[in-house]
Amino acid sequence: MATEIKAPTFPESVAEGTVAAWHKKPGDSVERDELIVEIETDKVVLEVVAPEAGTLTDVMAEEGDTVASEQVLGKIGEGSASSSKEESSSEAPKEEKQEKPASGGNGGGKQHDVKAPSFPESIQEGTVATWHKKVGEAVKRDDVLADIETDKVVLEVVAPADGALAEIKAEEGSQVESEAILAVFTEGAGGDSGSESDGDSAPAKAGSSDDDGADEKVGDKILAPAARKMVAEHDLDVAKIEGTGKGGRILKEDVQKAVKDGSAKKSAKSAAPAKAAATPVAEGERVEKRVPMSRLRQTIAKRLVQAQQTAAMLTTYNEVDMTEIMALRAQYKDTFLKAHDIKLGFMGFFVKAASEALKRYPDVNASIDGTDIVYHGYQDIGVAVSTDRGLVVPVLRDTDSMKIADVERTIVDFGKRGRDGKLGMDDMIGGTFTITNGGTFGSLMSTPIINPPQTAILGMHKIQDRPMAINGKVEIRPMMYLALSYDHRMIDGKDAVQFLVTLKELLEDPARLLLDI
Repeated sequence: MATEIKAPTFPESVAEGTVAAWHKKPGDSVERDELIVEIETDKVVLEVVAPEAGTLTDVMAEEGDTVASEQVLGKIGEGSASSSKEESSSEAPKEEKQEKPASGGNGGGKQHDVKAPSFPESIQEGTVATWHKKVGEAVKRDDVLADIETDKVVLEVVAPADGALAEIKAEEGSQVESEAILAVFTEGAGGDSGSESDGDSAPAKAGSSDDDGADEKVGDKILAPAARKMVAEHDLDVAKIEGTGKGGRILKEDVQKAVKDGSAKKSAKSAAPAKAAATPVAEGERVEKRVPMSRLRQTIAKRLVQAQQTAAMLTTYNEVDMTEIMALRAQYKDTFLKAHDIKLGFMGFFVKAASEALKRYPDVNASIDGTDIVYHGYQDIGVAVSTDRGLVVPVLRDTDSMKIADVERTIVDFGKRGRDGKLGMDDMIGGTFTITNGGTFGSLMSTPIINPPQTAILGMHKIQDRPMAINGKVEIRPMMYLALSYDHRMIDGKDAVQFLVTLKELLEDPARLLLDI
């Protein structure tokens, strides 16, 4: 009896989705809970897994089709892929033809195309940041093969099974689109079998990694296109490379072996012109280095300029006396650490105070969508995190219901994952208000820029002792400047100032947070 594969139940705000990619074809065997198809909505990409083990018999919604919630996408029948292949004689020769080169070329099994992840609609393309595995290197299922850097996050591409990379089609630094083929992966392969296989396997190798483009003859050597490119990149002496392809043809694997062994380096005499071309840097010379701007940095630049060009942005300032909060931290920091296994910082107080102030002034928590104003009945506060790649803004969800310990723990986790490039798309989507803390770097005063489509952002700064007039006397107090940048199209100056004053009052007297006054 056939089992139906259905689209997930979409949230109320999502009316329909698009079939982004089928990971199985009719006749392929599937295991229970194995990924079969991906559905892309206007917010996220949803994965559909096999409800039962069996064979994919029907695909009822092709890639690119629009589907509704719970719509039937395909069917899974009983039995294995092999039995369905026997029943379908017209497809059997094609399957055999595809699998023979794989088993002959690498001593492994079935070959897979390693594809880039499905990007959300807001992301057009990504950059291949790093390949963690080399061609021929043995890998385990779900090992990270490559990192794809988008303008928001770094996405990991993992191995579909135990085996090895047979060919890399998208080198580091190349631009790739959603679902683009990055590499060819062979099940069961690994080690150096790809470069040490006998003459019978040479045609398979040539077909798998060097079949695009025309061969080139250099001296008495014949270079495959992929091999020619690698020779140029590493500036190798072709005469010193032994070809294992048909008729002595030099394959990409031969060049990789020569690079690894260091046996094809050009002699000092042949390398002299190249060295002469590179002018040595004289002492005292002013050196310049040009590197391409990362995709994240390009997006940051674009969004900041967009915010300044489209929003009527103003900034209002105030200052807060941090005496009470610092006293609380000093009194309870050890107890807090023992109870929650996390240090008590300042951000927890600011997030909780901002959540309360946003409830009192809903305009500051709203966003602009075209000519509409969207009022949010919840507080999702983004916290700016600095990483080596640039500034990212992961979002704390429903901060009004979070405890200070939860806020501190989540922010520490955001910082760690941000530095490791492990923040996901779900961590960055949404947000009704943003807090950025330039004080960690020593900033005394700054003007933060709004994070569209939000209408306001709070800037925290360095805590510095300053003389203040307290009850007619001069006292030294730990003071912090606060800056609220806001979109004047949405927020009036009166509301912006009163929001900042409320924030100041809640922070200077933290008991107000408990008493809701």
